[in-house]
Amino acid sequence: MVLGIQELRELVKSGKLVENLSERELTNPEGAGFDLRIGELYGAQGAGFLGIEERETPKMELIAQYDSTKISAVSIKSHTYYLLKTIESVNMPDNLLAIMTPRSTLFRSGVFIFGGQVPPGYKGGLNMGLYNFRNEDFKLEMGARVVHIMFFEVKGESNRYRGQWQGGRVTTKEKEKQI
Repeated sequence: MVLGIQELRELVKSGKLVENLSERELTNPEGAGFDLRIGELYGAQGAGFLGIEERETPKMELIAQYDSTKISAVSIKSHTYYLLKTIESVNMPDNLLAIMTPRSTLFRSGVFIFGGQVPPGYKGGLNMGLYNFRNEDFKLEMGARVVHIMFFEVKGESNRYRGQWQGGRVTTKEKEKQI
């Protein structure tokens, strides 16, 4: 069952379910979740690898970062992949799972965010892929609302997240053993 706004507000207040929410999301959110904002944008450089026991992600170069004192826009190049990190972070309890979907203005513009699920026990920043499928560039202001996050109750037992991405790191430093 998806959690409603009243319950989410209580979890934000009592358990810091989502940190750094904008005033809009704290006072007047839409739907059954919160809109999250782009805080950092990275360009992927080089190859990646995913094996049975090891992995290595491409190097990530910081392209832009949100600064609350000024408005800045970045150009999302045509047919280019980026990694974004939200301003907000989460502290997932053992009985909740979150799903993220892109805001409709993005997919109406040919830009898609590859989000996913946030497992029980995960704590930290949220990273996801962003790709411009169009032949034209797309302007995106840093700090804009880009993804909607919804929270679902897990019935029965769940396993806590124990992966190496805990905390919201963006990339691997080198080839590493998966746990």
